[in-house]
Amino acid sequence: MKTIVATLSLIMALWGGCQTTTAQITSGEKLIYAGSYNMSGLMTQIAQLTLSTETTKTTKNTYLHLNCEAATYSKWDSFFKIRDVYESFVDAKTIKPSLYKRNINEGGYTKREKYVFKGNQIISTSQRRNKPEKTTTVTINPNTIDVVSLLYKLRIINFSSFKIGQTQSYTIVFDEKEIPVFVKFMGKETVDAGNLGKKECYKLSIGAKTNVLKGKDQNLIWLTADTKKIPALIKFSIPVGTGELHLKTATGI
Repeated sequence: MKTIVATLSLIMALWGGCQTTTAQITSGEKLIYAGSYNMSGLMTQIAQLTLSTETTKTTKNTYLHLNCEAATYSKWDSFFKIRDVYESFVDAKTIKPSLYKRNINEGGYTKREKYVFKGNQIISTSQRRNKPEKTTTVTINPNTIDVVSLLYKLRIINFSSFKIGQTQSYTIVFDEKEIPVFVKFMGKETVDAGNLGKKECYKLSIGAKTNVLKGKDQNLIWLTADTKKIPALIKFSIPVGTGELHLKTATGI
């Protein structure tokens, strides 16, 4: 159970490649998902994932603040309580991150993490439990980004010219490590998109050089086949089981 909700965020973020854009992410969005996990053969709703965007200004720059919060429902807290927050502060047009934050609390395990992006480096500040805070400089590819900003980059990709079986690749940085990511376009399917109703979606298969994901074409994401490309459904397979994320409500889009 410990890695399930954090993995939901990672699954949603594992995409990149083509830089052709069709839309711009706007401030004021709020997407709410029900997270389910296969327990004894039954998909059981255990958590909620909320994605939101807002404009944030500093004395020098204006950023789009991308916020991702994951929390188990209260009735599951006594079994395994999760309260995770992932944030990225990006350029609104390019979705290039300048700052990434991660604050997790999973079954009593806590970790705070901050990445400051500077060219081909990140300055990472992290603290696990009550251990001393540490600062590390990590060399990365200049195009490497964090998991939250990658989700939103996905939504400005133009899939209309993709052929079934076509693949793309990208790189994310997670736990101070670069992870190559691969995505295969699998065509279109119509799925339930919560308050948006039934929507035709782009279906993508996600793979990565990490032990977080398991199986071939077992980690899937459906994006609405329109300019918004809202993630409507996600199915994932990890070493400790399988699960799903279903969009419940989408506002401000």
